[in-house]
Amino acid sequence: MDQLNYLINWIARDIFGVPAYLVGIMTMVALIASRKGIGDIVGGTLKATLGFIILGIGAGAVIGALNPLGALITGAFGVEGVVPTNEAITAIANDIPEVAQNVAFAMFIGVIGSLIIARLTPLRYVFLTGHHMLFMATVLTVVLYNAKVDSWVQIIVAAFGLATMMVIMPAFSMPWMRRVTGNQKVAMGHFGTLGYIAAGVTGQLVGRGSKSTEEMEFPQGLRFLRDPMVGTAVAMIVIYLLLSIVFWLRVGEAAALEAVSTAMGSSAAGGGAGGILGFLTLMFNNALVFGGGVAVILLGVRTILGEIVPAFAGIAERVIPGAVPALDCPVSFPFAPNAVLVGFLASVVGGLVGFGILWVGVGAAFAIPLILPGMIPHFFTGGTAGVFGNATGGRRGAMAGGFVNGLLITLLAAFLVPVMSGIGFQNTTFGDADFQWFGYLVGSLARIEGVAAAGAIAILCVALLVVASWFQKRYVDTGWLPGTSERAPVETPEAQAHA
Repeated sequence: MDQLNYLINWIARDIFGVPAYLVGIMTMVALIASRKGIGDIVGGTLKATLGFIILGIGAGAVIGALNPLGALITGAFGVEGVVPTNEAITAIANDIPEVAQNVAFAMFIGVIGSLIIARLTPLRYVFLTGHHMLFMATVLTVVLYNAKVDSWVQIIVAAFGLATMMVIMPAFSMPWMRRVTGNQKVAMGHFGTLGYIAAGVTGQLVGRGSKSTEEMEFPQGLRFLRDPMVGTAVAMIVIYLLLSIVFWLRVGEAAALEAVSTAMGSSAAGGGAGGILGFLTLMFNNALVFGGGVAVILLGVRTILGEIVPAFAGIAERVIPGAVPALDCPVSFPFAPNAVLVGFLASVVGGLVGFGILWVGVGAAFAIPLILPGMIPHFFTGGTAGVFGNATGGRRGAMAGGFVNGLLITLLAAFLVPVMSGIGFQNTTFGDADFQWFGYLVGSLARIEGVAAAGAIAILCVALLVVASWFQKRYVDTGWLPGTSERAPVETPEAQAHA
């Protein structure tokens, strides 16, 4: 039994839990199903895997640059509160051996279950974002553990909940994803989907007649800003330096250096020439790293799309008719790079407005804490929301969509904190919208305790599958495109299966 547990843990965490490996495996299966030669299989598998590793390198650079930005914002405005983070909850759960083991089993079974659901229902999506699988499996398992449910029930129900979310959220976002990608066969596989849909709807409402962010016109002397990498770097340089100066003037040299050093996890802020010039130089460098990281992310996504989308024709033909890969949110970035920056900044503004709403008394009225903007969720989900808003409403849609996403993930995070505290996670909350609304629902149902709680969560998942299947048939399979009277050309799974 110990060997089986070890094997399941290894597969769940070191294979399924690593997006690059998971994407590589699915690409390999797809190429084998397409009956490609050994050279094509090896080359395509490695290229898709390397594409995700490149994306991860870029994401790591962006995250490293964003950490001090969060410290600058909170320091410049002098505010305190809870910063949403997905990783914190997973780390706490890992300290409970029984929970950690059940999470691995739930994740393993959930991945297989999602493929079975995709094969047997209209929801033909293959979710390939491994770390989000781990986060969702963790929250479900912990909720059931605290509801005093037997281990085997924890595993089965958590696996069912994970499988459900892996197929329904790509379905709900697919019409807007088609607007983003120009009807490419790729879906959104990221649990910030509620924010992206809200951004797409907002774009439809406010952006009629607004030009795309990618059509921005600049004077002759500023045309270098049309390059997304350069434009992103310049915008972030201005933001970093302005916030740095405000922070420095507000708290003084020692406190500013200490806060930024802590955020960066090193004493880097104390290096160089020291003083205000050394501090500003460090922040200038972080802005450049941010711009370079975004460029690397775009390269990684283009590499992945170039391999996995064509390869999935094999799975669509022979394994899961009509299968569509659901990829991490940066998959949308190359379709509107300027909208990524617009959405990110607008999301931060929305987060600050949400903080203000909680601060003026709403938080106290509902006994919920103040939520500070977490730069990492605001960049990845806000940037994606900007792309969705731009697709339906141009520049105004990108700004309004990013703002709505920021407001949404702030307020939902606040209402989730008491639920998470009730199951053992004090002052922690998730940063992405789908963890927030789904976590709130399952956490509330878990208060029933026992088998009844597990049954209630299972019934919720069945209801979500029914609604998502109806949505898939009614809107996705008919080619509905939000905000337009046009219809996207759709090839039915039956036609693909007999091709």
